[in-house]
Amino acid sequence: MLIYNYFPNCLPFVSLFTEKRYFCRVMGKILCILTIALALLAGAHKISSVETSGSWVYLYDDSGHRYKTLSASNVGVVKGFSSDFFVTQNGSWIYLYDSEGQRYKTLSASSVGEVTGVSGETFTSRNGAWIYTWDRDGKKVNTRAAR
Repeated sequence: MLIYNYFPNCLPFVSLFTEKRYFCRVMGKILCILTIALALLAGAHKISSVETSGSWVYLYDDSGHRYKTLSASNVGVVKGFSSDFFVTQNGSWIYLYDSEGQRYKTLSASSVGEVTGVSGETFTSRNGAWIYTWDRDGKKVNTRAAR
């Protein structure tokens, strides 16, 4: 039932927004978007530990449960981790992995140098007489001379 049937002085365009069908359609879309967003947030793990054992690399969440197993031959040597990502080196390549164990960035080890630490949203590396700070997306954010 349209609102202007009860209030004849209302403008007709108001009925478009108060119609039950329109309201249900909009609310249904909003509910669907919220459900998907909650599912994505609930599925995201926080890394508590990354351990290498034999030919496997294990990811553990903040409750201590192992939630992902990766092949060490593909991953390489784990250089460090934070709660959201971890850094590995395999030959002449540096790989960045997200908390779900998906590789999302590849960098050349000759340009990055030796990874010295991972913390929060950044990691640091030393290449010759320089120390670089990189963000989690693999972009260089700072350069300073090493002491």
